[in-house]
Amino acid sequence: MSRRKSLVNTVADDLLDGIIAGRFEPGGALPTEAEIGAEFDVSRVTVREALRTLSARGIVRVVSGVGSRVAPVEEWRSVSDALRFRAAHGDDTLVAEQLISTRRVIECEAAALAAPLIDDAALGECAACVDEMVAAAAAGDVDRFVDADLRFHARILGASGNLFLGVLLAPLTEVLAERRAQTSRVPEIQEHAIAEHRGIVDALRTRDPDAARAAMDHHLQQTLDDFRRYVAG
Repeated sequence: MSRRKSLVNTVADDLLDGIIAGRFEPGGALPTEAEIGAEFDVSRVTVREALRTLSARGIVRVVSGVGSRVAPVEEWRSVSDALRFRAAHGDDTLVAEQLISTRRVIECEAAALAAPLIDDAALGECAACVDEMVAAAAAGDVDRFVDADLRFHARILGASGNLFLGVLLAPLTEVLAERRAQTSRVPEIQEHAIAEHRGIVDALRTRDPDAARAAMDHHLQQTLDDFRRYVAG
């Protein structure tokens, strides 16, 4: 990465951190290019590129001759950025529940589509992920548990044969990893997750779309119930 590119990213990231921290509020004005340049000791060209970076992500509106303003969060194009903002402003429980709701829309249908298409090799990979979750839980290795969990769901998305379902969920991957790292530290949640994942594998083996959809829906309802009981509550 060139020095200019690194500086642009640094300024853009620090401005976003300021927005998320509440230093600059949605709908409010950002400092002038000259003020930003002085704060970060960079040229106005670098500042403009940083603002363009944030503008491309829907976070900032740049109006020639007027200045830059923070866009409403609803207009942000990066899911992870919007989730960071919501979580930082007291909406963490709501964000978590909406994330599960979004997963339900995508992953239940993915499971139904995958059921008649998934081959024995892919089923074996899913079962191996569950075994990995069991081993990780026994070893107290949360990162390993989360990795196996994510790979399990990614394999089902891949087996669905629908490219767009995976593309829709991809922006949530980083957030999902963070959430699972939070919830998967609870032994009861690990136990429930293992049982639910086994149920999904069993349903996929029947090649019945309705059974697979129901198993995934049951898993995500269990995820929501566990979040409310062990994390939010």
